[in-house]
Amino acid sequence: VVGSGKSSRGTEPMAKPEDKTILVVDDEEDVREYFAMALEDAGFDVQRAENGNQALERIKEKAPDFISLDLVMPEKSGIKLLYELRQHKEWRKIPFVVVTAHARDDAGRGDLEEILSSRTFSGPKMYLEKPVEAEQYVAFICEQVGVEYEGEPAAQDAGKLRSELQELMKSVDPDKLAEAVRLLKKG
Repeated sequence: VVGSGKSSRGTEPMAKPEDKTILVVDDEEDVREYFAMALEDAGFDVQRAENGNQALERIKEKAPDFISLDLVMPEKSGIKLLYELRQHKEWRKIPFVVVTAHARDDAGRGDLEEILSSRTFSGPKMYLEKPVEAEQYVAFICEQVGVEYEGEPAAQDAGKLRSELQELMKSVDPDKLAEAVRLLKKG
């Protein structure tokens, strides 16, 4: 359930989900519909696209407030779409999150590393790895677009912890990480 009350800072009102448009781009119909329905259930206006070309058409019709973007797609990949968006002043600042099953394989790892390390792209500089729980997905997007999310507290905490962990992993010493894992397994 998405709230529309006051912000945590005090008296200024939070944005309402119905005032935010989210573009869900994924070539797998079931994944695209899963994410879109979770966002619609939370009250968001949702656009759908099955590849980068279709996403570009949707953006031309109505620029979204946020893009949920798969990386590996036919016709135009996620990174190619991002490069194209960066060429247009009115679209280059649209925030996005990459949602991919290819973060660690040859199909997507290089593109994801380029996005995360590049100053070319705006956005949270994080990604979500499929499979993604609907609660985590909606909570993350709510946070990014300034909408209060009142879902399962455990799902919110887990999503925040994953985001923090992803940020920390960027600068961790591999030897120290191996030692920490060894100690955790020990007990």
